[in-house]
Amino acid sequence: MENSLDVKPAMDGILCAALLGGLLLATVPASAEERQVSLDWLKVVAFAAHQTDYSGVFVYQHGNRVETSRITHVVEGDGEFEKLEKLDGPKYEIIRHDGQIWLNTGQRMVQVDSRQMRSGFPALLPEQMSALKANYHAREAGQERVAGYDTQAILFQPKDSLRYAHKIWAHTGSGLPLKAAVLDDRDRAVEQYAFTQLQIGGEFDRSWIKQGAAELHGSEGYARGPASSGSFVNSGWVVDGMPVGFRKTLEIQRPMHGNVPVTQIVYSDGLSAISIFIEPAGASDDGAKGLSSRGAVNLCRKTVDEHLFTVVGEVPPRTVMQVIDSIRYNGN
Repeated sequence: MENSLDVKPAMDGILCAALLGGLLLATVPASAEERQVSLDWLKVVAFAAHQTDYSGVFVYQHGNRVETSRITHVVEGDGEFEKLEKLDGPKYEIIRHDGQIWLNTGQRMVQVDSRQMRSGFPALLPEQMSALKANYHAREAGQERVAGYDTQAILFQPKDSLRYAHKIWAHTGSGLPLKAAVLDDRDRAVEQYAFTQLQIGGEFDRSWIKQGAAELHGSEGYARGPASSGSFVNSGWVVDGMPVGFRKTLEIQRPMHGNVPVTQIVYSDGLSAISIFIEPAGASDDGAKGLSSRGAVNLCRKTVDEHLFTVVGEVPPRTVMQVIDSIRYNGN
């Protein structure tokens, strides 16, 4: 799936700004045995990742690459606490406490703008089901064992060809998603998350919660970054080719590449997100133009007149190309 263009620097920077995590799956025909999934069960799955105590190790696979992470999630009296530790490659941790997010590189802890961060595995489904129901058919897709637990597979089949389908395996007891896979239009795996070790409920180490709370409140040796960056705007940029069902969720202007103002517009259909970045042409030379792919995420860069457009989304390549070709300015 990797494009021959060397766009890794741009891909890494834009992906970190646009979305973290997210998982998808391509269209798969429903068998005669598959049944519609009730809305009540979907609500259980949507809330399970927020309401369940769990700790485990999961793998993320895209192409020939495999990344391993450890996640611990605890619900206390003062809200949710979550720690995500990367177990291979550069060391870092992401800590969430309700709507606040911090990145710990081992040298300092910096607060991250939560508006730029999407929920990742296993918090896959939106709490609001209306957009999901409008854009996808949810069907049962068999039962399997994942990490020692019984699961019900659920297939979210899109109502058009401009988005992927999503498939998750939810624990039949708690509803917690334990696995998710992404298939292309030939049913080949493009991206997959899956727990390999998992403990749901019970007793496990929670000492990091108190320790982390002290660090998050500015203990000695920890640096604090800005809580947010960018301001809400009505930029005047419009997208005529956005697929039906995607709604604008965010439009901000913030500095990137130093102090260069960049407009970011985010759209979502309830499962997938598309981010658009608009900046002055020549402000950034950190990536080639054209299309590139990493897992289920596709990125396209194009210069039009005096602007550089970048579109990155958890959608098929043809969709990001359709979107980037339809961006126009409609302001004064």
